[in-house]
Amino acid sequence: MAIVVRLDVELAKRKMSVGEFAEKVGLTPANVAVLKNGRAKAVRFSTLEAMCRVLGCQPGDLLEWVED
Repeated sequence: MAIVVRLDVELAKRKMSVGEFAEKVGLTPANVAVLKNGRAKAVRFSTLEAMCRVLGCQPGDLLEWVED
């Protein structure tokens, strides 16, 4: 099983750049790229909360489980 991060979809819906998003969430652009490209191994709840607050979405909008 795999958890897919749909951050790129949510950013595109809002026409928000990685740099702008990173600044508002309090992450480095490099760490946002790790999330966006699916290379992250974990996400803190505090980070997930900040991402949802900035994007005005629910955690399920950002994370999706897909069967291998």
